[in-house]
Amino acid sequence: MTEVASRNGIATLEVRDLVRDFVVGRERGRRQILRAVDGVSFDLVAGQTLALVGESGSGKSTVASVLAQLIRPTSGTIRLGGKLIGTRGRALRRYREEVQIVFQDPFASLNPFHTVDHHLRRPLRIHHRAGSKSEEDEQVLQLLERVNLFPVKRVAGKHPHELSGGQRQRVAIARALAPRPSVLLADEPVSMLDVSIRLEILNLIDQLKTEDNLAVLYITHDLATARHFSSRVIVMYRGEVVESGPADEVILAPKHPYTQLLASAAPDPRRPERRTQLPERTTQLLERRTQLLEGTTRGEGCRFAERCPSAMPVCATRPSLVDVGTAHQARCWLYDGAAGE
Repeated sequence: MTEVASRNGIATLEVRDLVRDFVVGRERGRRQILRAVDGVSFDLVAGQTLALVGESGSGKSTVASVLAQLIRPTSGTIRLGGKLIGTRGRALRRYREEVQIVFQDPFASLNPFHTVDHHLRRPLRIHHRAGSKSEEDEQVLQLLERVNLFPVKRVAGKHPHELSGGQRQRVAIARALAPRPSVLLADEPVSMLDVSIRLEILNLIDQLKTEDNLAVLYITHDLATARHFSSRVIVMYRGEVVESGPADEVILAPKHPYTQLLASAAPDPRRPERRTQLPERTTQLLERRTQLLEGTTRGEGCRFAERCPSAMPVCATRPSLVDVGTAHQARCWLYDGAAGE
């Protein structure tokens, strides 16, 4: 992933070695640090969707918050159009104009005291996207049309509580489109919605991506939609990337033991229902992992080793991302030749 970022080239947004720490307390006068994101790197490509998957607490939403500049990174670089992003003043406003986010909960992300019209008109004014009041009016209605909210004039006059969950999320998407961004961050955009309308919202985002040539980061814990709507998938575990590659390869032929567990837990109507059977030697495996990792400082070795059925003595040392296929990488000693040395 060394391409130079450009709006009409390979990468729109480049993220390199992103780190974000949080202070979670103090012990004996020393700050206790939680590393929520640890050395994450990827490119967001114009006209394509990259899925970021993992369980709760893996750091996915923290990545989105850093990219949206809602919080600052501890270290690492972010480039938009090949240039390091600005972090204050006009440079920051310009960046936020290009990089917009759709949050998980549309009811929480919309101000209940304001109408839909207000929510869409405000970004148009902040980013100077309309030259007159009549042009503003026209763009508000066009935004509602783009997200399939009809009749547009009636919807524009409603408050968030007068809309369904799906309608509120469509308003949130329209608001994100108002500044005409090049990057859209979709942070679990359908997890708070009824199952019956999730596919409609994802299809809408996919359609808008094609129409506007957007680079989309889709954050989810749903492997099925990640595969269907994304060209590439990155799997995170406890703040770091454990596997990345083409969507079909990562989800249908996962290499990292954690990705394999995620894939096996995902519902599949074509797979006959059967009870999950624990290995016969479960107790021995747990005891063996405890012995292998005994005396190792937490965080020094593989972060998945405590849960991994394939743990080895070398797992007491942190593995690196290694190639396991064409543009496919995994952070696991199973695929590193050094494990056998």
